[in-house]
Amino acid sequence: MKTLITGGTVVGPLGATPTDVLVDGETIAALYAPGVASASGVVADKVLDATGKYVIPGGVDVHTHMQLPFGGTFASDTFETGTIAAAWGGTTTIIDFAVQRAGEVVQDGLAAWHAKADGNCAIDYGFHMIVGGVDDDALKAMDYLVEHEGITSFKLFMAYPGVFYSDDGQILRAMQKASDNGALIMMHAENGIAIDVLAAQALARGQTDPVYHGVTRPSALEGEATHRATVLAQVAGNTPLYFVHMSASEALGVVSAARSAGRNVFAETCPQYLYLTLEDQLGAPGFEGAKWVASPPLRPRDEPHRDDLWRGLRTDDLAVVSTDHCPFCFKDQKELGRGDFTKIPNGIGTVEHRVDLVYQGVASGRLSLQRWVETVSTTPARMFGLYPRKGIVAPGSDADIVIYDPNATTTIGVATHHMNLDHSAWEGFEIAGKVDTVLSRGTVVVADGAFHGRAGHGQYLRRGLTQYLR
Repeated sequence: MKTLITGGTVVGPLGATPTDVLVDGETIAALYAPGVASASGVVADKVLDATGKYVIPGGVDVHTHMQLPFGGTFASDTFETGTIAAAWGGTTTIIDFAVQRAGEVVQDGLAAWHAKADGNCAIDYGFHMIVGGVDDDALKAMDYLVEHEGITSFKLFMAYPGVFYSDDGQILRAMQKASDNGALIMMHAENGIAIDVLAAQALARGQTDPVYHGVTRPSALEGEATHRATVLAQVAGNTPLYFVHMSASEALGVVSAARSAGRNVFAETCPQYLYLTLEDQLGAPGFEGAKWVASPPLRPRDEPHRDDLWRGLRTDDLAVVSTDHCPFCFKDQKELGRGDFTKIPNGIGTVEHRVDLVYQGVASGRLSLQRWVETVSTTPARMFGLYPRKGIVAPGSDADIVIYDPNATTTIGVATHHMNLDHSAWEGFEIAGKVDTVLSRGTVVVADGAFHGRAGHGQYLRRGLTQYLR
């Protein structure tokens, strides 16, 4: 089947250009100057009118946690509900995290995640591997996954002692292995040992409300862990290192310095750290702030973190915007932490809103159109070995395409979102722009305010190495 997208402005690495796009089956067949396709006698089975709209590559969200077990419960979005919500928001690829805990076999953890996702995803998907127990077997498994499974990124934690935590020696060994096989080490950089002390002290003082989740995870401890990880990566041989969900100015400064020194150091941030604050959300009256408990936490309103993160996106010190989508319902899930903030399941649901929320940077003059597309699609595809199959509107690429209407507006809220979540972290946010039409590998999955896709359409993606190594 051939689909011709006419009248739109394609946004990509070279800027924004009026271009018609011909899709043949699952891939992009050709790009034409306006009117050339019809003048050349191109016949399409379907024509999509994108006049006055942007035509961009489908979003690539490289940090999601569907059905993640946490704190005695599971993230509320399944691979089916979560990927449908992602499609509604213009994201056509996710990379989720398979989990190995200490004492478990890495390949068994991966198999469990394949079982959750297989046949259930509405869009294409891949996996990173969380290595929660770095030992000889896990290190051998890293080589196996890179060579045979198309999994080329491994996440380690400097937080959550007793759950996922790796000490400096374990981190160094994993980094040495990644230096050998070219894999990317993804790091949750917070000093978990110190945080546990601060949290215990707060509880002993009777400080149990959700806001103390943020108070006991100060930005300095994110900065310290970020610096320590960059030193370990340097010692290991300039191992490719990618910091997830960066929230703090101190951490960004470390990354900026490392990149200026020519190191293989990269970072992402998430929409919650660009917009939300400790006082306004996490500090909401009563137990309401539990809706915004995530790690790292939202940062104080009067500190420079949000402005610095926007600057980092402009300067490329921050390469990617992901979501860290890990939703938990307020009722029966977040409420597990009433009376003890350390027991609140950590996570915010945003997979449906990332493309829109980053576009607000364009609408407000903080980001260029090109940078918007780079941070939500092109750079994550390149960072995680999916480019040019994903991340660009170009001949030969998968026809993952979003028609985006910059003149429309929408309001975010629980009444209209499609995530399996009983509240919205973004309730009442007024958004300039709107996802109009979404194609996943040539199939229209969202159009005319309706979902036309299906669970099982999404395919597993075997990934190559990151395309940013120096």
